[in-house]
Amino acid sequence: MRQGPSHKGPITTSAAVLTPRGRSCGTARSTTVAAVSPLTSPEPVTCVTSYRGAPVTVYKGPVNSNGHLAAERPERARPTPHSLTGVGVAVLDDSGRVLLGLGHDGRWELPGGKVDPGEDFETAAARELAEETGLSVPATAVRVLAVMVDGLRGLTRVTAAAVAEGAEGTPEVTEPDKIVRWEWFARDAVPSALFGPSASVLDRVWPEAAPRGAAEAHHYPVRPAG
Repeated sequence: MRQGPSHKGPITTSAAVLTPRGRSCGTARSTTVAAVSPLTSPEPVTCVTSYRGAPVTVYKGPVNSNGHLAAERPERARPTPHSLTGVGVAVLDDSGRVLLGLGHDGRWELPGGKVDPGEDFETAAARELAEETGLSVPATAVRVLAVMVDGLRGLTRVTAAAVAEGAEGTPEVTEPDKIVRWEWFARDAVPSALFGPSASVLDRVWPEAAPRGAAEAHHYPVRPAG
């Protein structure tokens, strides 16, 4: 907003960004800091500056037409997603076999899926298992072995490798558009045609000399508490 030299009174602007409380604030090159006024919470700290001889009050963040702080920019309040967070769970039966589902693309995969807002990996694993197979296991029975990160196909994907035992029920196809059938496999009978993230999870559960998953995947083992 442009004001002539004859303007009297403060000018409210959002053209500057304030640094933390008690320190000077950065402003446009054409202004100088005259004073710093820390206000009590929840009000923001402000800077009083001068522009062409007129005092200017600079707020931390944008202000609306009434001189009050405006809402955070939409892209900051809800940033555009750039990654996918999920969990794959290796469910083992009493014989130590793992449950795999045959996808319509001919690859086998573990139960699992994306982590919903507010969920931890264990809760997401238990929920996805129930939704996809009808099997029930408490979240407390799920152990996260590692967290994996890959950037295959241009998407950053974060996947937790989890294992669970003692699931109750009989596996059934609840999502026929995704899975043809569920089967139990012993360690030495696991098919070679595996969905990428599932292969990486199995590398954490049953390590082999030759990894099943993509070499580009980064693995971060999770150490038990205590």
